[in-house]
Amino acid sequence: MTRLVRIAAGLVAGTIALGSAAAQGTCGLCASEVVISPPLAACLLSQYEILATGDDGGAIAIDLTGCEQERGIIAALPSLTAAPPEPDLQFFVSRRQLDCLKTRLETPGAIQAPVSTVDLRSCQ
Repeated sequence: MTRLVRIAAGLVAGTIALGSAAAQGTCGLCASEVVISPPLAACLLSQYEILATGDDGGAIAIDLTGCEQERGIIAALPSLTAAPPEPDLQFFVSRRQLDCLKTRLETPGAIQAPVSTVDLRSCQ
């Protein structure tokens, strides 16, 4: 009987934890930051209307693999500077993060070549 009580208590605690996370609008799958290039930013903005029509309560899957990307020329000799990070082509965001990301991508000069990092932690 005590095992049944522990299982029930665990289920109640889990339900409360999930309920409070949902009430706060947190998304466990969602990205905390996105590395994006100007062409990928333009592509995401062109897809915004379709992405924004999804469910407000869950994570929205962003897939930029079909977007046109700039192709750089590979240097013959290694560079002394660190290579820029690769852009994120697939990630999850909440609806609030998607709206916030759209606003940031539309800000003039916010996304610089070759890539920029957009912090989404304040968008949650």
